[in-house]
Amino acid sequence: QLQLVESGGGLVQPGGSLSLSCAASGFTLDKLAMGWFRQAPGKEREGVSCIDSSGAFRGYTDSVKGRFTISRDNAKNTVYLQLDNLKPEDTAIYYCAAPPPLFRQCLPGIRYDTWGQGIQVTVSS
Repeated sequence: QLQLVESGGGLVQPGGSLSLSCAASGFTLDKLAMGWFRQAPGKEREGVSCIDSSGAFRGYTDSVKGRFTISRDNAKNTVYLQLDNLKPEDTAIYYCAAPPPLFRQCLPGIRYDTWGQGIQVTVSS
């Protein structure tokens, strides 16, 4: 069974940091681009970041550039998202996602078809 499991969310004050992890089971991530998404209450899901299979390319949506860092450890079959200088508007459920086999690059319109259950990140004083 293909599964992605996020961990590391929680409640943090503005300006604080959190480290999210996404561990895969039932398949290996090393030949796949991986994405992080988020959905805030009352808003549509948005793409946050993508990393290609080698880790050489890392892309971010404008609102998180310079504050979030995506990384991966293929030996551990895990992708990470470091969230620094958090703002209240970063409050959302965060999801990691994997595309179908052989999608190694972060391509526009890539269809992710394996999703984690999501993890809550709340930024509030």
